[in-house]
Amino acid sequence: MLNTSALLTDRYELTMLQAARHSGTADRNCVFEVFTRHLPTGRRYGVVAGTARLLEHLQDFRFDQATLDWLRAEQVVDSATIDWLANYKFTGNISGYREGELFFAHSPVLTVEATFAEAVLLETLILSIFNYDSSVASAASRMVTAANGRFVAEMGGRRVNENAAVAAARAAYVAGFDATSNLEAGRSWSIPTMGTAAHAFTLLHDTEELAFKAQLETFGEKTTLLVDTFDIEAAVRKAIELAPNLGAVRIDSGDLGIEVNRVRKLLDNLGATETKITVTNDLDEYAIAALAAAPVDAYGVGTSVATGSGAPTAGFVYKLVSFEGDDGNWNSVAKKSAMKANIGGRKSAVRRLDSRGLATTEVIGSEVSPAADANDRNLLVSLVENGKVNEMYAGPAGTALAREHHKSAKAELPLQGLRLMRGEAAITTEFV
Repeated sequence: MLNTSALLTDRYELTMLQAARHSGTADRNCVFEVFTRHLPTGRRYGVVAGTARLLEHLQDFRFDQATLDWLRAEQVVDSATIDWLANYKFTGNISGYREGELFFAHSPVLTVEATFAEAVLLETLILSIFNYDSSVASAASRMVTAANGRFVAEMGGRRVNENAAVAAARAAYVAGFDATSNLEAGRSWSIPTMGTAAHAFTLLHDTEELAFKAQLETFGEKTTLLVDTFDIEAAVRKAIELAPNLGAVRIDSGDLGIEVNRVRKLLDNLGATETKITVTNDLDEYAIAALAAAPVDAYGVGTSVATGSGAPTAGFVYKLVSFEGDDGNWNSVAKKSAMKANIGGRKSAVRRLDSRGLATTEVIGSEVSPAADANDRNLLVSLVENGKVNEMYAGPAGTALAREHHKSAKAELPLQGLRLMRGEAAITTEFV
């Protein structure tokens, strides 16, 4: 278990620190910005996620003695820089889009204001959290749309590493998933958990009937029985024979569209009209949408949500956009590299809404604030002030708040912005 998050970083951040201290620029006040140059192909919006995790890690971003000793032994930086790191504590400001907010190309989702020395060390930590969590949340949001109000559970923990599993469960919950199979996510972030049994449990017993009896005697009739280990129809019949008021059956294989309709008809014929049907088996947003007309009551999604459903990163970058010179004046800076150019200057951003409350435009200002409009919604909030975390956006309470904010932000999108087919961004972006 890590005692510090300080080494969740790249070596070049520490070597830049040493070189900047040598050149006398390490203490220059700077503005760094997190943004993506474009959304993944075909995506109409992204979802900001990871804020509460960043705030948690930021408070642990310290160079303890063991870390300093390792840096010294590996000769990563010189002794003077190691001595400086011993007293490191972020004392700057961080603002950005609220967790759960929608973002588009060039949206300034996070702004870090601090000395170069303090801010540069956070690059990898910020990007690793926001790129993964926002990727998962963006995919999960599309799946929630496809589910159209039906229960959706995250079950992808076995498809990624153990830490990513917790982060994925949390990001999916922010985007509207109802529960997770991951217990650590439940404990850490107060997310509802769910789960009953796998095929191994059925195979452990001498017969499927004995497996069903064991589960029913342990958890009662409201449990969910997995019915596709051998023969689905025989399993459903036996399940209802044993538990006429069974809570649900789960189908994890076959052509789900066909199987679900068959099982629903069979359940109704057996008098189990209240027994629900849960489906799993490599679902993504398109598979969920294809089952829109089927009598599915709940979905369990694994691999696709934990891997961003084809877009495993949000594509965020962390760029210096402004610094205070020795003369006290601020200087806007930007890369001019081919295909990687960006806009310099400190950004502000608003979501412009029409008279019905639907979003029409993302308005971004560089070194200027967008002209006020009665229907504008300001997108930037203070997350860290003078090194102090805004607890409103942290922990389980911040997670619940992010979930509610995503729901309201998503409700502002015009209908075409929710479509799964490839197309333009849900709203336009305007620079002023």
